[in-house]
Amino acid sequence: MRVSIIIPTQRRPAGLATAVGSVLAQAGVDPAGLELIIADNDAVPSAKALAASLAKDAPFPVVYLHEPAPGVASVRNAAVAKARGGWIAFLDDDQEAPAGWLAALLAAQERLGTDVVFGPVKARAPEAPAAHRPYLEWFFSREGPAQEGVLDGYYGCGDSLMRRSLLGERPFSMERNFIGGEDDLLFGTLQRAGTRFGWSPQAFVYEDPLPERQTLSYALARAFAYGQGPSEHCAAQSPPDHLGLAR
Repeated sequence: MRVSIIIPTQRRPAGLATAVGSVLAQAGVDPAGLELIIADNDAVPSAKALAASLAKDAPFPVVYLHEPAPGVASVRNAAVAKARGGWIAFLDDDQEAPAGWLAALLAAQERLGTDVVFGPVKARAPEAPAAHRPYLEWFFSREGPAQEGVLDGYYGCGDSLMRRSLLGERPFSMERNFIGGEDDLLFGTLQRAGTRFGWSPQAFVYEDPLPERQTLSYALARAFAYGQGPSEHCAAQSPPDHLGLAR
């Protein structure tokens, strides 16, 4: 098994169907070396029937995993433990990957020789008020360098490819389950250990935030929440990083 593609999900059937459909339509990669793990983080296995339906006639194995313990770190850890691939690709359940997405991630990794590769996220927010739509599409997007190359920093988990051997058994901190930033904490730890990060502008995905999230009030609240993980990290250092905390 070459690549395990992981899609964590929680009560988003329409988004999950779109994300899974895009994964099953990947081109330019040998399906014999792929598996898809649908990791359901609902208290009850609400995505099980949909996953079974989507798995019919799939070109590679589709594994359904139910992780009832709430939190994104919990569900990602469970999926990583289940994965058999030497590489793991993460896609969110509100994202859609073009047919060449995975091939672009793998090709960039081979050219760059990095341990992790990230790609751009292009948000679509048609339900947003016209006046706020450009900001909201920027807010939910991930922009990066115009050219492929090695990165000095890192991005979030959605739309990424990483070497399985880096992750161990429970790579995502359970303490970040409800404040977020579990992927930032992981990648920061990996960076300090010498992990190399790469970027592929060709490996982009689309993101479709829920209609109720396409508002300025939601974006501002989420922007504040984004700062909680890094703030906690700065405060917990010895001595505390007061400048980083203020930023």
